[in-house]
Amino acid sequence: MKTKFNLTILSICLTITNALAMPSDVNATNIDNNGSKQYKQIATGKCSWYGSKFNGSRTASGERFDSTQKTAAHKTLPFGTLLRVTELKTDKSVIVKVTDRGPFVKHRVLDISHAAAKEIGVVGKGVFYAKIELVQ
Repeated sequence: MKTKFNLTILSICLTITNALAMPSDVNATNIDNNGSKQYKQIATGKCSWYGSKFNGSRTASGERFDSTQKTAAHKTLPFGTLLRVTELKTDKSVIVKVTDRGPFVKHRVLDISHAAAKEIGVVGKGVFYAKIELVQ
C-alpha cells in the first residue's frame, strides 16, 4: 500500500512539474519557410554541449546517450519535446529532442549533443548564447 501511495504522489508531482515547465504565455510564434512548423520561444540564454565522454550512458529518459544524435538536456521539459536551438551570433539553428535532464551548471538553460553543436558551429566555443523554441 505504501508503494502505491508513493507512486501516486510521484505521478502527481511529475504532472505538476510538466505543467509548470510549459509556459502558457509565450512571446513569439513563427512559421518556417514551408509553413509546416510553428515555433514558440520559451527561453534565451547560455547553453553548452556535451559529447562522446557520455556515449552509452543512460539518460534520465532511459535512452542511451549517443553524441551523433541531435538531442538535448533540459531541467523540466517533458522527454521527447522537440526544440529549435538558434545560436544568436550566427543565426544557425538545429532541431533537438529532449532526452535528458540538465544542465547542472548555474545560469545555463540547455545542454545539446555534439552532433547538434556541430550543426550550428559551436563545438569550438563550448558555451554559447541561444534562443530556445518549442517545435509544434
